[in-house]
Amino acid sequence: GAIIVMVAVMLVVLLGCVALAVDIGYLYVARAELQRTADAAALAGVSELPESPESPGAAEAKAWIADLERRERERTGLKGLKVGYNRVFGYYLEVPRAHAEKVPDDFVRKQTLKNAERYITDDLKRFESEVLTAAERARAMEERLFEQVRSQLAEHVERIQSAAEAVAALDVLAAFAHLAVSRGYRRPTITQDNVLHIAEGKHPVLAEMLGEGFVPNDVTMEAKDNRLLIITGPNMAGKSTYIRQVALLTLLAQTGCFIPAAEATIGIVDRIFTRVGAADELTAGLSTFMVEMIETANILNNATSRSLVILDEVGRGTSTYDGLALAWAVSEHIASNVKCRTLFATHYHELTELAELLDGVANLNVSVREWADEVIFLHRIVPGGTDRSYGVHVARLAGVPKDVIERAKQILPQLQAHLAQGLDVPKLAAKARAAAAQMELFAEPASRVSRQIKDANLDNLTPLQALDMLRKL
Repeated sequence: GAIIVMVAVMLVVLLGCVALAVDIGYLYVARAELQRTADAAALAGVSELPESPESPGAAEAKAWIADLERRERERTGLKGLKVGYNRVFGYYLEVPRAHAEKVPDDFVRKQTLKNAERYITDDLKRFESEVLTAAERARAMEERLFEQVRSQLAEHVERIQSAAEAVAALDVLAAFAHLAVSRGYRRPTITQDNVLHIAEGKHPVLAEMLGEGFVPNDVTMEAKDNRLLIITGPNMAGKSTYIRQVALLTLLAQTGCFIPAAEATIGIVDRIFTRVGAADELTAGLSTFMVEMIETANILNNATSRSLVILDEVGRGTSTYDGLALAWAVSEHIASNVKCRTLFATHYHELTELAELLDGVANLNVSVREWADEVIFLHRIVPGGTDRSYGVHVARLAGVPKDVIERAKQILPQLQAHLAQGLDVPKLAAKARAAAAQMELFAEPASRVSRQIKDANLDNLTPLQALDMLRKL
């Protein structure tokens, strides 16, 4: 009903501009006259211009030039004579240089070329003057017509702007309607409550590209419960797609468009903040991490409880512990101070502990299925956290060489075991890197010393060589 009323109002506005179109319609007639002409001289034929009987039109000008050329050839006997024109010298009579001595006395030389001479006569001067006069009158008419158009439009600026706004709104509504009907979108419920419920929601772009292959997902957020969702899961599983999908569907719903979802109830948001992607700004002298922090600061300083915040991998641009500390602190601030609806995709699995420490925080993860040393991404968002990212598996899918993948698989459990004991990240010894793949990465110092002593030929070492080996150990 509201859309019908809006369309009716738009039609009234558009009909109000019909009189304006009639008022300035005569200008189209003048424009047609101008466009009809073939060159500047022909503009003199426009009926509104006071012209002398001698002012040539396009057809008359061409006929006059042809007749002049014929007459001069007959009078002088110069068969190679022709009439020409250029922007620098205007109209001229051109004669081959070999016949220059045959030209009559009334020919005034105007230009000398390598193989020709160019002349002017009184008749040609008079014709050129008439052409230039016609061109000046044409320009004057164009200026007068432009002034008339501008004056007419200035009197109806508000009506023209209203018509333009009405057409624009009608265009958008028609596009929304076509989209909803052609793709089966559903009407969302817009409410003042600080909630966000979407059932079987789809990314409007990817769903169109992938068709039935796209996996829909739900989202449930409340003012008190689940207002900050920590989303963990493997690379390439769909975390970023999910959080951007929620932002796009919220934006579409609030603009009045139906959305690709089974049903949805969306509380009005005052702003949508996003911190996604990773890129520096070289021209501004800003590193990737600095750009990330500037965008994060903007969110923390300006978001309200009615905002929707999308965070994708905050803290990844710096060291692991610095990034984790910042991500943790940002999450705490949003959950405790801002209290807005927030989706935070991260590989810092430690952030899942916030659900047990703060009110309004919940964990989600993207489910996967492991089978025969393979990982299958299900792209389904499910409750709970996860402690694995499957980065090595994704690297293999990307085509990283097999020996690199195998080495990464050997290093990964050693790192995980070392960190699980609360120890610092172990250093990678140069000899360990250069050793065979079966070699233990973090071997005990005693084992390394023993092995080097066993490998040394002690029977043949001189005292000086023995001291040098001990120094290296």
